[in-house]
Amino acid sequence: MSKIVVGLSGGVDSSVAAASLCDQGYEVSGLTLWLMKGKGQCCSEGMVDAAHICEQLNIPHYIVDAKELFKKNIIDYLVSGYKSGITPLPCSQCNRSVKFKPMLDYAQQELDCDLIATGHYARIRYDKETDKYKLLRAIDPNKDQSYFLYDLPQDILAKTIFPLGEQTKEDTRRMATEFKLRTANKPESQDLCLIESYGSMASFLEKYIKPQTGDIVNSKGEVLGTHKGIHNYTIGQRKGLGISSSEPLYVLKLNLYNNQVVVGNRTEGFHSSCIIKDVNWISISKPDISMNVKVQVRYRSLAVSATIIPVENNRYKLIFEQSQFGITAGQAAVLYDDDIVLAGGIIEEIGD
Repeated sequence: MSKIVVGLSGGVDSSVAAASLCDQGYEVSGLTLWLMKGKGQCCSEGMVDAAHICEQLNIPHYIVDAKELFKKNIIDYLVSGYKSGITPLPCSQCNRSVKFKPMLDYAQQELDCDLIATGHYARIRYDKETDKYKLLRAIDPNKDQSYFLYDLPQDILAKTIFPLGEQTKEDTRRMATEFKLRTANKPESQDLCLIESYGSMASFLEKYIKPQTGDIVNSKGEVLGTHKGIHNYTIGQRKGLGISSSEPLYVLKLNLYNNQVVVGNRTEGFHSSCIIKDVNWISISKPDISMNVKVQVRYRSLAVSATIIPVENNRYKLIFEQSQFGITAGQAAVLYDDDIVLAGGIIEEIGD
């Protein structure tokens, strides 16, 4: 059977992925990326659990120091984004630049292995007609992670297996118990690895960005209060604004030039279009004409109908069939055809 390297975070998902591949007869090696110092599944705690899983499965375990790579591609990326008044999406960036490519490079160069696997909930299928590997949603809609995987290129998809894509989280827990894995009852992580390590995104940002107070204003420019630094706010935010009002107020815009946080009622937060950039077309070739798609503009949101129109320099305009609330620059817009991920890109500008 083929050799395969499984990315192990120390959580139940990656543990079951490794155990199931062993059960299928693969020659499995475990690999853990050391991303940060501290607690959490990307840190010391996760490495210890991953090592125990490898010992239990009787497979080799390799640890790759990726802290500098993580700092350059994720920490610096986040800090730069928040300083510029956007809300960056670290997970898709991390998957492509820090996890999948480095893991495949290590597998091929150091372990003479041409396949990798992770515990992500998604599916990959090869299409003979198009000679492309298609990325699909997982069977379990509550665990589907395809939104965060849109940026994986064809050469990575061709060498990747997602063992959990055809099962539910309940199946995974059951299998972990059947395999008698020590992670079977391990609580599931609910936050970004950075939040696990720093306690909150605000605590993380405090370390890298000096707060600069400014005005909270309404859409008419009237001052309603004082903010604690633009980087502490995101589009669509309602809680934690620190201002009183007769109706709920939401963050509508972060005005970097004037150092203002613009707020308003919910109806003011809907937009009919946006521009996306750095689009990665996965399952189909890049179109040169407009087309109708389903688009997901944030994790956990429903995919909605939209028309995508080519602009220039791998930028596209998305026009929504119905206006959407809280579209946020820096987040991903991922295009779907039913369960198939067509493409994805970063939201650059918000339209009317």
